[in-house]
Amino acid sequence: MAIAELPLNEVEENVYEIPRADDMLVPVRVYASASLLAEMRSTDDLTLTQARNVATLPGIQRYSVLLPDGHQGYGFPIGGVAAVDRKSGVISPGGIGFDINCGVRLLRTGLTADELRGQERELADYLYRLVPVGVGKGSYISTDGADLAGILAGGMEWMRDHGHATDADLEHCEENGKLPGDSNKVSDQAFQRGLKQVGSLGSGNHFLEVQRVEEVFDEPTARAFGIEEGQVVVTIHSGSRGLGHQTCTDYIRRFEKTYPGLVGRLPDRQLIYAPLADQAAQDYRAAMYAAANFAWANRQAMTQAVREAFEVLFGDESVELVYDVCHNIAKEERHEVDGVEQTLLVHRKGATRAFPAGRPEVPDAYRDVGQPVLIPGSMGTSSYVLCGGPRSLELTFGSTAHGAGRALSRTQAKKDFPSGELQESLRAKGIYVKARSKATLAEEAPGAYKDVDEVIRVSDALGIGTKVARLKPMANIKG
Repeated sequence: MAIAELPLNEVEENVYEIPRADDMLVPVRVYASASLLAEMRSTDDLTLTQARNVATLPGIQRYSVLLPDGHQGYGFPIGGVAAVDRKSGVISPGGIGFDINCGVRLLRTGLTADELRGQERELADYLYRLVPVGVGKGSYISTDGADLAGILAGGMEWMRDHGHATDADLEHCEENGKLPGDSNKVSDQAFQRGLKQVGSLGSGNHFLEVQRVEEVFDEPTARAFGIEEGQVVVTIHSGSRGLGHQTCTDYIRRFEKTYPGLVGRLPDRQLIYAPLADQAAQDYRAAMYAAANFAWANRQAMTQAVREAFEVLFGDESVELVYDVCHNIAKEERHEVDGVEQTLLVHRKGATRAFPAGRPEVPDAYRDVGQPVLIPGSMGTSSYVLCGGPRSLELTFGSTAHGAGRALSRTQAKKDFPSGELQESLRAKGIYVKARSKATLAEEAPGAYKDVDEVIRVSDALGIGTKVARLKPMANIKG
């Protein structure tokens, strides 16, 4: 169905619905302001059509959810959530993405912005030397085959047991940094791609950014998170690198071969799926969780690099993990549907889990205030710390946005934002950026993204993720 033909009804402020029709099993719920929705409805954007297609998946419950940062992706829209029944449902690699467990972690330091100011370039250069960036191999910690197999099975537990993490690091990771992965379900090609990449940033929109806490909106929650105005924090955004990408590719191909009749019946072949009861689905979940474990270990290795840099340059040995969230994953969770609590497999594609206070999955230190939610903007704008909102379970299966969301393609961004001018404008704002290539810099220009302030405003207004603090960039390294 063409975008212009999709009916879209306003349910309440910032909530719209595409009613169930034809082969849809549930309606689509779109959580966006009028301005964000207008971007989703542009004639060359398939965001709403993809959300509508997701509503046809067997076993889907309540709604196909589209979050405020929603934009076009592979099969599923980025910023999409789909929860399926554990017995009748399916798993779709397009609902997780090629960068399995791409995620964000926030580190707090013992420095203030005033203490760091004037040394941004030195710090960025040091971090750039420690953390490999861009496409290809390179790692902060050396691993052999046995090490990698251990990481795929153990995630953060392997990192702790081998001296690369603390108990506190595990306690402040979603799922404690480990899911039941099986390295035997990861192809040899994927395994080889990950072998020398533990502690590497990658390319594209991945980054390591040094920030200052510019404003605190919720003092008690910020205090629980250990952050305060003027403090230096560090955000790491990366995922499962080549191993995750290859794993997704492998299983998309396997599903297409296993279910050839399904491909032609789908509204979009990129929605290819496997019934959860089938061996193909079980193998994919085990491989996907292994890749997720790799991603947690990868971000942990970069955390160790940040700790080294702050200790060597500033004598700061107090760099601690606030939280680590994954935003490309499918996991079993308990949710209420039609008044009955049940176990669902929740696909989050470019979406952050945002559980409110009281949920048992939230670490003890944060259970009274809610799960930390980390939403980066771009290298020239604000990023935000939120906490799980009181209406998140009701509206979005406990989810909110994962970032600003792209507004321009990478090709268009390179045309619109010459890298030289962009560097100058960022430095004029006091932001030092170290990038491997001019192309990456242009692709990730602030103007290539939606208005992150508006994304956060909608999330906060809806009560799916509530504002805690705003962060401003000081130095940024990119692949």
